[in-house]
Amino acid sequence: MLNKLLLEGERLSLTLERLALQLAEDPAELDTLCLVGLQPRGVHVSDRIHSMLERICQRTIPYGKLDITFFRDDVRGRGDSLRANQTDIQFITEGKRIVLIDDVLFTGRSVRAALDALNAFGRPAKVELLVLVQRRYTQELPVAPTYIGLEVDSVHQQKVIVDWAGQGAVYLVEPK
Repeated sequence: MLNKLLLEGERLSLTLERLALQLAEDPAELDTLCLVGLQPRGVHVSDRIHSMLERICQRTIPYGKLDITFFRDDVRGRGDSLRANQTDIQFITEGKRIVLIDDVLFTGRSVRAALDALNAFGRPAKVELLVLVQRRYTQELPVAPTYIGLEVDSVHQQKVIVDWAGQGAVYLVEPK
């Protein structure tokens, strides 16, 4: 496999910081802002964004983690047994500005599942999407993130890998 480095270290940190600053741009919307990381990989991004945002805003921002395993439309087609992750949302989403956070937007199916799963917690006033990486040319559903760290031109055979070891890195992996 061929790996192309897209982001690492300081550039990755700056990208996350920029995303956190964009969330904080409108102080009037901070009163209703709640962050929700998508299990499992989106939580790595959302943990960092949440910490940065609370530091920037000097206030507590409600934060939860959402498991979408059994809301996916492809769950029935899998032969392997599924292992769900934990959902931990300690707030009501009714009337709130919810920002769903994931690492990579690939087909859009995870976001569709997240919207279905989120309904169990109330009806938000607004739902936005923040992704570290948006893959272009691979989406199957009309999903448009509000906040994007990096856009990557890719095809279905390629993978985007976000490695959080050390200072973190994002790779585009191409099959041989």
